[in-house]
Amino acid sequence: MYSEKVMDHFNNPRNVGEIENASGVGTVGNAKCGDIMRMYLDIDENGVINEAKFKTFGCGAAVATSSMATELVKGKTVEEAMKVTNKAVMEALDGLPPVKVHCSLLAEEAIHAALWDYSQKNNIVIDGLKKPVEDIEELD
Repeated sequence: MYSEKVMDHFNNPRNVGEIENASGVGTVGNAKCGDIMRMYLDIDENGVINEAKFKTFGCGAAVATSSMATELVKGKTVEEAMKVTNKAVMEALDGLPPVKVHCSLLAEEAIHAALWDYSQKNNIVIDGLKKPVEDIEELD
């Protein structure tokens, strides 16, 4: 059902935790469904993501997609991170079952939510970035 990469990122998730004084923090998900994802980004003065961490409450696919999303954005510029789509996350994990595709969408939304927070804190505009639909606080 799950690829080896999904199982590896679920059993050995990368970049779990928080970043103190993060440049951007984004929380997405639906508490009623059970998947909640919070992403933390540390972005330097050149707009490069030096560090990315996450906290996720949800199924194995939610943990795996969070883990992979942080790996995909580290070292990228803000503009490059904007191009990390749910499809890119799924491809990097060698696919997801159809019923778990929503987890990869959450990962993309978490990246965007953290970038939105960064843009608001720094009063900058990031091309293509829209305000997140909702902000969930139940992940502490």
